[in-house]
Amino acid sequence: MSDHHPLAIQGAEAPTLTQDGITFRDLNKNGRLDIYEDPRRPVAERVEDLLVQMTLEEKAGLMFHTMIATNPDGSLENPPGPFQLPSPTEMVAGRLMNHFNVFNIPAPRQTALWHNRLQKLAESTRLGIPVSISSDPRHGYTHNPALAAAAAAANFSQWPEPLGLAATGDEALVQEFGDIARQEYLAVGIRVALHPMADLATEPRWARVNGTFGEDAQLSARMTAAYIRGFQGETLGRHSVACMTKHFPGGGPQMGGHDAHFTFGKEQVYPGNNFDYHLIPFEAAFQAGTTMIMPYYGQPIGLPIEAVGFGFNKDVITGLLRNKYGFNGVVCTDWGLLTDMERDGKVIMAARAWGVEHLSREQRAKKVLEAGCDQFGGEACPEVIVSLVRSGQVSEKRIDLSVRRLLTDKFRLGLFDNPYVDVDAAETICGKPAFRKAGELAQRKSMVLLKNGKPGAGKVLPLQGKPKIYVEGIAPAVAAQFAQVVDNVEQAELAILRLNTPYQPRQGGFLESIFHAGDLDFKGEEKARILSLLDRIPTVVDINLERPAVIPEIADKSAALLADFGSNDAAVLDVIFGRFVPTGKLPFELPSSMEAVQKQKEDLPHDSENPRYPFGFGLRY
Repeated sequence: MSDHHPLAIQGAEAPTLTQDGITFRDLNKNGRLDIYEDPRRPVAERVEDLLVQMTLEEKAGLMFHTMIATNPDGSLENPPGPFQLPSPTEMVAGRLMNHFNVFNIPAPRQTALWHNRLQKLAESTRLGIPVSISSDPRHGYTHNPALAAAAAAANFSQWPEPLGLAATGDEALVQEFGDIARQEYLAVGIRVALHPMADLATEPRWARVNGTFGEDAQLSARMTAAYIRGFQGETLGRHSVACMTKHFPGGGPQMGGHDAHFTFGKEQVYPGNNFDYHLIPFEAAFQAGTTMIMPYYGQPIGLPIEAVGFGFNKDVITGLLRNKYGFNGVVCTDWGLLTDMERDGKVIMAARAWGVEHLSREQRAKKVLEAGCDQFGGEACPEVIVSLVRSGQVSEKRIDLSVRRLLTDKFRLGLFDNPYVDVDAAETICGKPAFRKAGELAQRKSMVLLKNGKPGAGKVLPLQGKPKIYVEGIAPAVAAQFAQVVDNVEQAELAILRLNTPYQPRQGGFLESIFHAGDLDFKGEEKARILSLLDRIPTVVDINLERPAVIPEIADKSAALLADFGSNDAAVLDVIFGRFVPTGKLPFELPSSMEAVQKQKEDLPHDSENPRYPFGFGLRY
């Protein structure tokens, strides 16, 4: 593949390259090099040269960053599904959009083909502005099909969730993760990471704790900075993946642990007067050079600022982010602030326009711009911006300010020099053995040993030899590589039980039924079943902590207790059988009861009364 965007100097040869049926031609339709295409010129000059050529419609298209679907065969046809998005052709050639958040992706080769076809489509537009593809995390274990906020690793290397990275306490490991994820993203054309989450998990019931680095601001700050360095490098360039750090100024202190995706969870509260504490990880992100920032949906209550969602909040975006911190990069709203989500003509999710619900879509967009944001996440209505400018409500000069920032990132990432990816290399790079090995090691390093034996009974772990074991939540075929697996408890010498953090299933709408929120303790028949097993046989319990589980009885009755944050069965058994010594430390405390959780203040860390296991706890063999 050539080292420059297929727009070449006037009079030059017009060589072509065909790859998997796509022909890339090094000559644009005008047969000349537009001045903004010359990589020898400073980025600022190239931005201005392009900006003066853009129509209002082209500028408006640049300011929308919405979802896009991939077809398993790598074509640009939308795949079937319950939520039909506009086609790529309509969005790129019709609405002149060129920032897209990709949903689930197929195998690396097909993803790379799809990406190149999308860039070819963008090249056919009047100015040939290349597409920027973004993604939520893709290297962990969590998969949320509605949010696209976390896609479980498939063809990429698989690592623990951010909580697990934090549990290692190892900045070098986190930077290594970022560097490996960067290479895998680049291979398939993903150039913007809609992460890391610098939010603090000070409210343990919050459904998005799993995406954070825990509740401690200093730990989160170290992890956030290392993460960004891994993805972006020391400076943003053609080998970088730009980070959109979220959710400024910290989305963790949600009232009662409810999430601001929903009307009932829109309030963000600070009963401990601890607003500034939540800024500490973002300060580290600024120092590390994060390219972009995303504010959260939350509506701040009880603060001396306007009580509107952060994406609409001039006090926060201009006053705090722009003026106090001097951040001059792109600010993109969280998804869906302007438009209700509909299916079959029915609203299934209202726009997250908290505090400004009474405003029209155009008025909401104007308020977002006045707040200081540059881009509308999850929206595909550039005509709203065109209308605001043509009606005199917003100046084109204001639009130019945001467009400059957006173009600057595209130029710095080298997208104008060559937006295409090598399809063959994508297959080789994604999930390569060395990357998978690093992820496997990180899974083991992230595990936390919470208990090893009952008082006066001696240590249980590591297990020795090949005992007869009964397993639940572990693949018997994997367990058989470590021990003799039996079918019932009566035949076993001990049991190994893997659990997930409890949550309260909800029967609400589109997203509500998917979010893992609410109480953190096991209840009813499930709790009784677990405790019955622990009474019948010595049991090693491993629990996946996507939130801080409340498990005092399980802790009491277990023979040994471990926590993981995204580890496969082999990784868990390696620790249990002593093939790997546990080194992880809890990135949050585990409360002693739900009553203690309910007494906590949403914005304070480490404030649970008599926690069963404190922040930073972790045993070793």
